[in-house]
Amino acid sequence: MSRQQTVYIVDDEEPVRRALTLLAKADGLRSKSFCSAIDFLSELDKVDSGCLLLDVCMPEMTGPELQQELKKRNCPLPVIIITGHGDIPVAVRAMQAGAQDFIEKPFDSEDLMERVHKCLSNAAKIDEKDQLKLEAGRLLSKLTRREYQIMELLVAGRRNKEIARELYISFRTVELHRAKIMEKLDAKSLSDIVRIAMLHTMG
Repeated sequence: MSRQQTVYIVDDEEPVRRALTLLAKADGLRSKSFCSAIDFLSELDKVDSGCLLLDVCMPEMTGPELQQELKKRNCPLPVIIITGHGDIPVAVRAMQAGAQDFIEKPFDSEDLMERVHKCLSNAAKIDEKDQLKLEAGRLLSKLTRREYQIMELLVAGRRNKEIARELYISFRTVELHRAKIMEKLDAKSLSDIVRIAMLHTMG
C-alpha cells in the first residue's frame, strides 16, 4: 500500500501499551494506543490501514466484544489477540470469529513483531476493489432501517414523490431522510449514492 500502515493498540494496562508502542517505534512502525475498547470505537472513523493489537480482558467492553462490534461495522482491520495464560480458549474463539492471530503475555518481542508484520502484509494484500467494497459497507452501516429502505428505492430510480406514496409517508419526510442519507454517506449527489450502493453489492 502507498499509505503508511498503523499498529493500533487497545489494552487497559498502561505498561503494556507503552511497551507495545516502543516496540512498534523501534521497528519503524507508526502506532496509536487506546486504554479501552470504547475509546477505540470513539475514533473508529479516523482508523486507517494497519492492524489491531487487542487485549482480551478489559473493563466495559472485552476484546472479543470489540471484535464483534468491528465486524458489525464492516471494519476490515485485521486483529491480533493479546491474551493472558488463562484466556487461551477465549483467544481460540476470537480466531474462529476472524482474528488473524493471538499471542500470550508475557510475549517475546521478536515473535510479536514478526506476527505484526505478517498481519500488516496480509492487510496490504486486500485489493482496491475489496477496500472500496468494505468502505461502502462501512458507510451504509450508518443508515437506519428506514434510510436504507429509501436509499434502495432511490437507487432503483424512484423519485421522492413515488417513494412517499409507496411508503405512505409525506414528501417532506422523504426529503429529510434523503438529506440524512446524503450526509451519512458523504454524498454530493444521487450518483454518489448509486456508486456506493453498487460497490457494496459487487462480487
